[in-house]
Amino acid sequence: MNTAIHPESPLAPARQLFRSALISTAGHCKIACGFCFRADRAHGFLDISTYTRTLSRLKEIGAEAICLTGGEPTHHPELRQLVRLAHQFGIPVSIVTSARDPDDVDRLADVGRLLANVTVSADSAGAMELGRTTRSVASAVVTLERIPTPEKVLHLTYWKLTADECQDVYERVDASGVQIQLSPVALDDTTRQRVGCTFYEYLAQHREDAALLSRYFQFTSRFQKHLTTLRGMHLYPERRSSCVSAALYVSANGEIRRCPYGKSGVSVHAPRAEISRFLHAGPRDRTTPECAAICRADDTCE
Repeated sequence: MNTAIHPESPLAPARQLFRSALISTAGHCKIACGFCFRADRAHGFLDISTYTRTLSRLKEIGAEAICLTGGEPTHHPELRQLVRLAHQFGIPVSIVTSARDPDDVDRLADVGRLLANVTVSADSAGAMELGRTTRSVASAVVTLERIPTPEKVLHLTYWKLTADECQDVYERVDASGVQIQLSPVALDDTTRQRVGCTFYEYLAQHREDAALLSRYFQFTSRFQKHLTTLRGMHLYPERRSSCVSAALYVSANGEIRRCPYGKSGVSVHAPRAEISRFLHAGPRDRTTPECAAICRADDTCE
């Protein structure tokens, strides 16, 4: 009896529409922010063959865009190749970066015209002290001005703001013409205890910072809702909803997850049927303040 060998069928579109994917380009980061809440850390970079297969699978399920994150994307030795491969698959690509070092900024500028947008992370003075970082707003604007990308975003992680600092941030953003995203510092119980901050002091600081920022920036309704949701997650953890993210996450070793904090995943090297089962299965994880900070609405201020 003759046996016919059939190739795998293409992936069927997932029941839940996954519009985009966050792809980790490296398992490590030399920035090492003290308040970093990355879910997975390891040595090494995303290899090109795994990345190419990732793009193929994302294209099959209908993903419309990808965002390269880290670790730090500019540390990847083949950053330009990562961006060009995405274009070959017809997938727009953006980057989230903390690049400040001149060599890192040069690598970012080299691919700038190929990017849909670039987001540069910065910290308020209080957040820099808390996380032992040097990611100032001023240096972030300098990086953004070097990148020839149409859409530029300054992402500010804030903690213990002052009126003078808010005024300075507003003036720098206004003068540079970049967009701004805002995120309160996310601290787990261990970090809160380390810095001597009680649970209710932590929530009170979030409210105080948001009230101060609202004098200088007009929050969108979606960002206001995000802040309310975050507070509710802290106060009533038992009420946290199941993950409904429209974005997938791909780790530096090629594991597809619904979220960086997801407890289950599937390798991009797995058979299509296995990937399809994972994507069509209902979400098992509940939303946390950390993952909500990643998946929140992009628009912060009007």
